[in-house]
Parts: sequence; C-alpha cells; structure tokens
Amino acid sequence: MGLREQLDADMKTALREKDQVRLSTVRMIKSAMKYKETEAGASGPLDDAGILQVITSEIKKRRDSIAEYEKAGRQELVDKEKAELAVLQSYLPEQLDAAGLEKAVDEAIAEAGAAGPKDMGKVMKVLTPRIQGRADTKVAADLVKQKLAARA
Repeated sequence: MGLREQLDADMKTALREKDQVRLSTVRMIKSAMKYKETEAGASGPLDDAGILQVITSEIKKRRDSIAEYEKAGRQELVDKEKAELAVLQSYLPEQLDAAGLEKAVDEAIAEAGAAGPKDMGKVMKVLTPRIQGRADTKVAADLVKQKLAARA
C-alpha cells in the first residue's frame, strides 16, 4: 500500500474513531500534497518520495513551532504541535541510527570522490536521496562537513 492509500485509509479510520488530532493532521498532509501537485511546474500527482518530502517539510514546521511556543510559554500549543508531530512521524520510514547515518555518509563521500570541504555539494547530492525521510538532513550535512574538514 502506497503512502497516498495509507493516508486515505487513516483518514477514514480517524473519522470513524473520532480521533481529531489524527484527522486534522492527515487532512493537513493531504492539503499540502494538493498544493504541491498544483503549484507551477508540478508534474502531476506526487509519488511516495514526493509525499515523504511534504511530510518531512511539515515535520520541520512543527519542530520550529514547538521551539517558538516554548519560548513564548504557550504550553497548550506546544502539546498540540507535539501531538501532530507524532502523527507525522508515524508516516516516515524506519529512522537511521547514528551508525547507519555515518555509514551512509562515508559511502556517499567515497562515491562522490570528495577530497575536501569544497566537495560538500557533490556529497549531499548523492546522500540526500538515500536518507530522505530516514534521517534529518541538517544532522547529515553537519556530519558530512565534519568528515570533509578532516580530509582537508
């Protein structure tokens, strides 16, 4: 079952079970998908990789919102965002652990033939599709930067 079908099934289940958090989160994902599919230059319906990008983007938004709401002392909004974040994360594939991410970074560096920090773009171009949805790309970029700096 693809992600699109999974989202449809989960929306029906949430409606039946009156799970408002899951229902509103799935509706938000579907809305973001529709927006992405209809924006200028879009090539039609999103595949699973495209849907994962939408979900990853929404996760980033939730994390940023949580940080801002915590600074403002708005605990009720923090709780709401954390509940949505948990639903969003349930659609991601199994996450890479630190060792798995390091291995993926090492393989990408070797494949790109990177010699130093100036080759960061080449490495990220190889690495990003491999870890999409399975690891935070910011954490991966920091690890790549660290490893390339050691080679310089």
